[in-house]
Amino acid sequence: MLDLYWGLLITGVLFAVVTVIFGDLLSNALDGLFDFMSGEHLHMLQPMVLFSGITVCGGAGIVMTRYSSWGNAGILLASLVCALAVSILVYFVYVKPMERSENSVAFSMQDLVGTIAEVITPIPAGGYGEVLVRMGAGHTNQIAASFEGKAIQAGTKVVTVEVKDGTLYVACFDKEEDSVNR
Repeated sequence: MLDLYWGLLITGVLFAVVTVIFGDLLSNALDGLFDFMSGEHLHMLQPMVLFSGITVCGGAGIVMTRYSSWGNAGILLASLVCALAVSILVYFVYVKPMERSENSVAFSMQDLVGTIAEVITPIPAGGYGEVLVRMGAGHTNQIAASFEGKAIQAGTKVVTVEVKDGTLYVACFDKEEDSVNR
């Protein structure tokens, strides 16, 4: 039984070392191989969870074989319980929170309709300028044109009225500023 435990421990450690050293290479080479495990049914059987359980099973088996007076069946059962406990812990403490933390900073141009922006490059009456739009903690520069066909000076607060062909069509946000620009 000791050979089995050593085999499990070595397999888990080798998997960890290979993952750390060649993780990106393996990820690209085996792209999609473990995708079946990300479905709803086998979600807990991800490689990280499985191999952490295998490693702990092997390590616990070795320690209990050497330092306890239990029989082989008791040690095997205790090792499996330890492996299951660590696998559940790894899943709920590391894997699950990491899945929830995956997010994108991407946005749709249509999301910009109704947002307030500041003109950073003046918008001529019949042409294009540039606006600075604040998006969450960041900002984005976008090409803009006047929705009303009027010139808008730099520093003016504007609101996005519509988006056409990747261009924001904006109108002055403050009516007082609008009358100054006439």
